[in-house]
Amino acid sequence: MKVLIADAINEKGIENLKEVADVVVDTEITPEELANTIHEYGGIIVRSRTKLTKDIIEKADNLKIIARAGVGVDNIDIDAATEKGIMVVNSPESTSVTVAEHTMGLILSMARKISIADKSVKEGKWEKKKFMGVELRDKTLGVIGMGRIGSQVVNRCKAFGMDAMAYDPYLPEEVAKQMGVELTDLDTVLKNADFITIHVPLTPETEHSISTEQFETMKDTAYIVNCARGGIIDEDALYDALVNNKIGGAALDVYEEEPPVDSKLFELDNIVLTPHIAASTKEAQRDAAIIVADEIIELIKGNNPKNVLNMPRIDNNTYQELSPYMDLCEKLGSFVSQGINGKIREIGIIYSGELAEIDNLEILTRNVIKGVVNPFLSSPVNEVNASIVAKERGISITEGRKDNVTGYDSLINVIAVSDDDTFSAEGTHLHESRILKVNGYWVDVIPKGHMFIAKYEDVPGSIGKIGTKLGEYGVNIGIMQVGRDEKGGRAIMVLTLDKEIPAPVIKEIRELNNVYEAIGLNL
Repeated sequence: MKVLIADAINEKGIENLKEVADVVVDTEITPEELANTIHEYGGIIVRSRTKLTKDIIEKADNLKIIARAGVGVDNIDIDAATEKGIMVVNSPESTSVTVAEHTMGLILSMARKISIADKSVKEGKWEKKKFMGVELRDKTLGVIGMGRIGSQVVNRCKAFGMDAMAYDPYLPEEVAKQMGVELTDLDTVLKNADFITIHVPLTPETEHSISTEQFETMKDTAYIVNCARGGIIDEDALYDALVNNKIGGAALDVYEEEPPVDSKLFELDNIVLTPHIAASTKEAQRDAAIIVADEIIELIKGNNPKNVLNMPRIDNNTYQELSPYMDLCEKLGSFVSQGINGKIREIGIIYSGELAEIDNLEILTRNVIKGVVNPFLSSPVNEVNASIVAKERGISITEGRKDNVTGYDSLINVIAVSDDDTFSAEGTHLHESRILKVNGYWVDVIPKGHMFIAKYEDVPGSIGKIGTKLGEYGVNIGIMQVGRDEKGGRAIMVLTLDKEIPAPVIKEIRELNNVYEAIGLNL
């Protein structure tokens, strides 16, 4: 295979690749030159400089793999690559240790006031009493998100003699116990932790999830650090908490606006700020180069790379037949994942009708699993690695088939099971994805955008009370579907909304008479 290295990477990765491939290094190639020569290559390695746009990818007639030496793939049109049958891989594990070490550096800097003490000495001062610090020993670390990086931070804090507790809806109890971590809810972490570290993605659910209410919950001596994504912490609320000594201190490597301009946080001494450098080390760059080189080597050997970000290859005819159902499967997975109470232990998938006659439905099953696990993970999960991630999280997957189906060519039913609950959604593709049943109740909704589910007693006034509560907070209903098992029995309401439903509204609806459950979803 002829492989182009279009951006500078560590020499070790180049050396490894040269053993099995014809390697061309051109780290100053222009977009025009790349467009004219891309057809010559079977593989390409990029970092962030080179942009692989749809126009360029359409000319890549022989390209089999695009490798990003790093995590972000904003410079690659993945949809265009998928349509062209080109694998896109990256190196997400290359930065786990690096970010964890930077997190530790910020924790130590906060605890021992290292950065402001350094500034003071350089100004010719000697203010020993001013910089009294605290030890990490016997303190409690609170981790929000126990993925690769969160786990690495826990390992390092254990070496400092710290206890650890974590909030992670998808981490199994047994895994947490093996790591010596107490698994609990977010409020408990915020109330009890001396140092809090964030390792979750930025989503509508996590945006400003650490704000005034959360700072009020924390100890007034607590420290918080964010090396994940800007916007998870409400920076205005953080400023108020720091100015009013609601917390002990903070450290940020990421910001709501990057670079931050004239931020009020610049004025404060009880915060440590770094310029989004948590993943920037020589070792991380070296590891990224080695990892993506190994991915290409695996492909050349006829094996499957492990960090594929788009769909695995299937034959053209099967792809055409299954492609309408891929979005449906992901939406069904995300729907049951967000709608169930408790940690998911099992996912059952039943294919009915014409789909049941197709031999290989693995791509659909992987899309279901991707939908199940993606809403709560910091690193994107794809069709290739979704099964591995589910296994690591203690989620078992079963797949079944039924030949007979009434009224539709094909149906897909996804059932989620937790220790506390069972929740299911059944749907089909009719020009677009549709959910036809929720928990066995007939509904007919398009799984898209902001949604809301209410489980309630089917008595007069229940629907009106829920609608009134939404109206009080300016939440407009787009479509409403109601299903029930019998008159006066239990019923379910599924709504599509014009905007996201605020958490306080959901809480108030849950407290209404005859309402068993209220859940907001984003699809």
